[in-house]
Formats: sequence, structure tokens, C-alpha cells
Amino acid sequence: MERLNRLSERVEKIFSQMVEWRRRFHMEPELSFREERTPARVAEILREWGIDVRTGVGGRGVVGTLTGGRPGKTVALRADMDALPIQDEKSCEYRSRVPGVMHACGHDGHMAVLLGVARLFSEMREEIPGRVRFLFQHAEEVIPGGARQMIEDGALEGVDAVYGVHLWTPLPVGVVGIKAGPLMAAADFFQIDVFGKGGHGGLPHESVDAIVIASHLILHLQTLISRQVDPLKSAVISVGTIQGGQGFNVIAERCTLTGTVRTFDPVLRDELHRRIREIAEKTCSLYGATCRVEYQWGYPAVINDTVEAHRMAGVARRIVGDDRVWEIQPVMAAEDFAYYLGKVPGAFCFVGAGNPEKNCDFPHHHPRFDFDERAMKVAAQLLLSSALTYLRDEGRREKADEPAS
Repeated sequence: MERLNRLSERVEKIFSQMVEWRRRFHMEPELSFREERTPARVAEILREWGIDVRTGVGGRGVVGTLTGGRPGKTVALRADMDALPIQDEKSCEYRSRVPGVMHACGHDGHMAVLLGVARLFSEMREEIPGRVRFLFQHAEEVIPGGARQMIEDGALEGVDAVYGVHLWTPLPVGVVGIKAGPLMAAADFFQIDVFGKGGHGGLPHESVDAIVIASHLILHLQTLISRQVDPLKSAVISVGTIQGGQGFNVIAERCTLTGTVRTFDPVLRDELHRRIREIAEKTCSLYGATCRVEYQWGYPAVINDTVEAHRMAGVARRIVGDDRVWEIQPVMAAEDFAYYLGKVPGAFCFVGAGNPEKNCDFPHHHPRFDFDERAMKVAAQLLLSSALTYLRDEGRREKADEPAS
């Protein structure tokens, strides 16, 4: 407990610096695959503390490596850097200065937290058994994402375990949400183009109405979930856009649907891909139309390693207390942190950042999204202590604690 108190005090001392970093990143957001100033700034800060830095990793990622004073394992910690194409509608001094672009998902806070953790590790370098690798990842928000690119460029070489956190406004500040096994869903994209025969709105019998056929198709797709998927397995099919037609009195020759598929089970994921294509083709054929189906595989599901999730939950309980560590239900949002977990054992969790009294209760990706910055203290302590616990335990798997229930 004394060691934990010392870490808490160290985090408290640099909290104002983390807030400053976070607000600067918030005012200068950059879209996925267009990050330039952000990774340059991150690299500059890391180098100030004598951390070995690689830039341009996987395209635009930054990897910092700190070697401790004693030999040991290597643990990686990750933060994402990209923003979203959303106009910032908040009224605050750190509102985004880039029209139509904002950090509406907490990535600015993730960077600030990991920079704070890197600074503290640099100050206790000689005490560390092993190495800590800091992964500042580009393009989490857009498929194919930056994680896979960074891994292909060696970001995980020599890494024994990996941890990550997500500041999460659906949870109140001071709460940590975590679970072993499936935590976040796989997310795939589809586009279906329906090709009919255009014509006069008053003479429908001479046409093949692409909009009507697309409407039937949407209903048929929904029956995949309601009538063909085991109710005990989680899956979502959402049609997000439908576009067709050029005039109120013209029967549309073409209509385009786009949507997303969310799953946890890889077998079900493959089955839904096959059935969506089959239903689209047969529905269109039934009404005399044709179609083209494009299916883009997105991020796999985030599956926490059981032992590392237990270890992280145990650390969290020592930081916020037993009653503030919640074993949460899986969420259908997606995260390319899944790729790291597919390579090495690790865990990902949600750190509560919601607070209605500070207007920090808007959903992620909302134009007025913001979070209670005190959550960064919890996130920093959690990453710091999880990494230190792993290194000092030398990665022993039997020493992990049981998760909260």
C-alpha cells in the first residue's frame, strides 16, 4: 500500500501537466492517417526524458522504449492519437481550433495519460526490472486502423504483455470497468448496391423499383439477428444509410445500403458474412433486380487474456477500491487494440470519465463530448501499476488476482 501511495502522489504532482497536454491535443486534432503535428509533438516530449524513440512506425505511429536498471520482461502500453470528423460544439477554452475536426472519443486524454506514465517511468528508471514500451498509435477510428500496421512494423517485437485503457463517459469518474474474455465486438462494414430498372412514378409496372427492393432487403437482414442467430450469442446488423432516387416522381433504378455487423464469435462472424451476401442476391433476384455486395472485414473482437485481466482488475481494486471495480458486460463498440491482444497476452479496460455536473455525460462521438479530466489520474495509476506489477512479478501467470464480480 505504501508503494501505491507513492505512485499516487507522483501522479498527482504531474496531473496539471497531463491536463495541459490533453487540452493542447484537444485544440489541435488530426484525422486518422493524417496525423503529423501530433506524433511529432509526442516524440519530442518522449525524447526529453531520454526515451528511445522510433517515428513513422507503421506509417504515422510513435514507439518509445525505456530500459530499466535491471534485466526483465518487456511490457507495452498503448494510447491512440487520432480525432474524428466532427465539429466541436463545446463552449470552453480548449475547444478544437480545427473546423470540422475534434477529439470526441478521449484519445487526447489517452495520449496525455501515457505521456505522464512515460515521464514517471523515466524518473524511476533504475528501479524498473525490464523494459517498458510506449505505443502511440495512429488511426484507431478508421479501418484498417493503425494497430495492425504498427505490429507489422515491429512495434510488438520482444513484448511479453500489453495493456490499454479507454476513458469512458458511460461510467462515472472513479470507476474501472473490466472483464476477462470478450470485451468489445468485431466490427465489419458492408455496402449493397441494388440495380433495378428506372421509370415513371405513375407507371410502376414498367419498372423495377430499387428503393422498394432495398426496403425488403433491410427487413430481411434484420431477421438474420431476430430469427437465425442463437439468442444466447450477441450480434448486431445495423443499416446506417440508404440512398436512392433522383426525383419524387421517378422510380429509382439504383439504391445503395451501407451498414455494420458486430459480433464476438468468429464462426458467427463468418456465417453472417455469407448470409448477408446470400440474402441480398436472392432478395434482388426475387423482384427482378441484381445487386453488388462489398464486404470489408474490420477489427476483430477485443478478447482480454484471462490472467492479465485478473491482474489488471486486482491493481484497479487497490487504486479505487473493491466497490469501484465493475465486471462489465461486453459492448458492441470496436477497437483495434484487438490486434495487440491477438499477438501477446494483455488486457484492455474502461476508466470511468462521466460526470453530469461538468457536462461530461454526452456519448462518445457526440459534438459536445467531453470527459472529467480527473479520470486521467486513475488511468495513469492503472497503467503505471499494471506494468510495474507485471514486471516485478516477472510475468508469473499464477499471481493474477480474481476479477471483480
